[in-house]
Amino acid sequence: MTLKRLQSFSSHLASLNMTDSPDKVLPEFDQLPPFHDFKGCAWGLWGPEDQLGTINLLTEKVVARAAQEEIKPVQFPEKPMFHRKSPSVVILANYGEETASRDDELHINTQSGSQWDGMKHFGVLEHGVHYNNNPATSFPPGPISFADPLNIDPQVIKLGIQNWAQHGICGRGCFLDLVEFYTSTGSPLPYDPISTHGIPVADLEACAKKQGVKFRHADILILRIGFIQKYMSLSQSAKDELGGKPETLAGIEQSEDMKRFLWNNHFATVASDQPALESWPPKGPHLHQTLLGLWGMPIGEMFDLEALSKTCKETGRYTFFFSSWPLNVLGGVGSPPNAAAYF
Repeated sequence: MTLKRLQSFSSHLASLNMTDSPDKVLPEFDQLPPFHDFKGCAWGLWGPEDQLGTINLLTEKVVARAAQEEIKPVQFPEKPMFHRKSPSVVILANYGEETASRDDELHINTQSGSQWDGMKHFGVLEHGVHYNNNPATSFPPGPISFADPLNIDPQVIKLGIQNWAQHGICGRGCFLDLVEFYTSTGSPLPYDPISTHGIPVADLEACAKKQGVKFRHADILILRIGFIQKYMSLSQSAKDELGGKPETLAGIEQSEDMKRFLWNNHFATVASDQPALESWPPKGPHLHQTLLGLWGMPIGEMFDLEALSKTCKETGRYTFFFSSWPLNVLGGVGSPPNAAAYF
């Protein structure tokens, strides 16, 4: 990321009044009690049961009443859909179980939970090409390794997720809470989020109008359709069964009108809380082919938008500063979004 971009980002954060002092006045280092021979022990400052540590310093005042969107452990869900490998986190005791030193190893399919679909995730299937007419055969499957970080084959990392990671996906988030739109009058949701159903353009536009949202060039469009809410309400056995049954999901419809809506509004990205952004299974050509293969538009899926929905409803604001920094994996296909909304 260039210095100019960093300076621009810093200026934006400053404009959001993020320099307020913390609510809790903390002692200086030399005022902290020792722990045996170690000076400066902060145990108990935030209570005996605290598990956040200095993250407690990130108060609402400091981050301008930030509303975190979908930050979830990489273990979620334990049994992913689309027959993807379950994520695994292994804690390693470096010098024996009794020694206070630990590492961990993460093994994840980047599409198993909250995710950005990158350009290499989906191309134009019939023609075997990815964005900008790059043949699928130019991205062979298998391990990627770089023995010499100063001598990396550009073809190996072409269209990789590192491009978005190094640029950042930051801008004006524009949130359409379709669940609230459909149910605010007391009516039930007119579809099951885990059944095939297409959301039409007319409903997106009506929701935006009701919320007072006017789209702008390069908005980051985020849709709450209901999967996360539904998933959280299921029993554990029902959650586990989702990963093994045929996938049926609500989502935006695969139509020329939808493509026109997304392109003509010039959204920078589009994301939702569904495991597949589009209605599934597709009734026509996958919309992924157009968004990723033809446009190079990031697709966000399984974003946890429940807290964001509550904050938007309480504040009456459905636009905010959105920040996402994907994993900087050279040649990578997708990534957890590492995203937040700032109000």
